[in-house]
Amino acid sequence: MSTPADQIITALRAGHEELAALVRDLKEDDLLRPSGASEWQVSQVLSHLGSGAEINLASLDAARTGAPGPDGDFNRGVWARWDAMSPAEHAAGFLAANERLVEAYEALDAETRASLRIDLGFLPEPVDVATAGRFRLSEFALHQWDAEVAFNPFAAVTPGAVSLLLDQVGGMLGWTSRPQELAGQKATLLVRLHAPERTFGLRLGEKVELVDVPEQADGELVAPAEAWLRLATGRLGPQHTPDGVRVTGPLTLDDLRRVFVGF
Repeated sequence: MSTPADQIITALRAGHEELAALVRDLKEDDLLRPSGASEWQVSQVLSHLGSGAEINLASLDAARTGAPGPDGDFNRGVWARWDAMSPAEHAAGFLAANERLVEAYEALDAETRASLRIDLGFLPEPVDVATAGRFRLSEFALHQWDAEVAFNPFAAVTPGAVSLLLDQVGGMLGWTSRPQELAGQKATLLVRLHAPERTFGLRLGEKVELVDVPEQADGELVAPAEAWLRLATGRLGPQHTPDGVRVTGPLTLDDLRRVFVGF
């Protein structure tokens, strides 16, 4: 029976193979295209993913050997080296670095996947493999979309990643939302998602938070789960909104786009 760690590692491999298939064929002009990430070209997205893979692998290796994890100086050195690379080097470097990270996760046996604790550096305590892998999957899947949408306006976040990341959205809203954009307006929406199905409340006021299904909602948001994930992370612009997204009540979809700025 597969564990959450197994499922996340499988999703990391699937995402890598999908993005690598695209990246291997990119020419320099392709790497300079605007991506779905604000102000980043495709090569810069790959640089971010490649440098992140290096840092994640250093954290994983430290946990496995008992050595100290990477610190701020290590991270800054990695970022500086990647910043100095050319677009072609970003692409080649991403392919190599992310393959090494995924292989390292895949090499963990069942006992290690259950028992290992990894210090990610930005959390108060070390976390298990599933949690560390989920943080990486969240970063990878969304930036994978950023790269792919440069070539396909109908790109979508990989379904296997969506199902694993949906329940993490609530914990991201403090970073990805700007409730002040509503200028004091408050509303609670009933959210109905499909593929996979989820139903919950979205409360917008002094802060933005997910709540239980409201007894009385001010309006409703209906959407594919993939579109909700992108909306909550600032990636549901009008040109990338699939059919089936509907907002009723006092707020519009444009209001929600202004609130959810992403990261």
